[in-house]
Amino acid sequence: MTQTLLLVVLFVGAIATLPWLVRRLQQRSAAGSAGTGGASRVLSAVAVGPQQRVVTVEVGPEHARTWLVLGVTTQQVSCLHVLPASASAGAPAATAMAPSFAQEMAAAANVPGTPSHG
Repeated sequence: MTQTLLLVVLFVGAIATLPWLVRRLQQRSAAGSAGTGGASRVLSAVAVGPQQRVVTVEVGPEHARTWLVLGVTTQQVSCLHVLPASASAGAPAATAMAPSFAQEMAAAANVPGTPSHG
């Protein structure tokens, strides 16, 4: 009886430590691949539906990075557009200089000669 109880306790202990061991191995393998410089990173993700997203990912080696715009659903991933990262590096700065929607609306509301609603 004691021998059977000991085997059951060891079995339950092994099952309980299995998720921790798997997590530890995944972290170790992820740390090893991140040092190669070929790691990808998600730049942005926008939900366009309940289970659809448009995701921008930066991939490739350090000297030739590429941005991929991907359409992601539950069934598939589709490449919508490809940009070299060097050409798109200036894109965030250009959009930062563009007037916001609120500024555009304020400018449109202050145009002389337009009727005011209210």
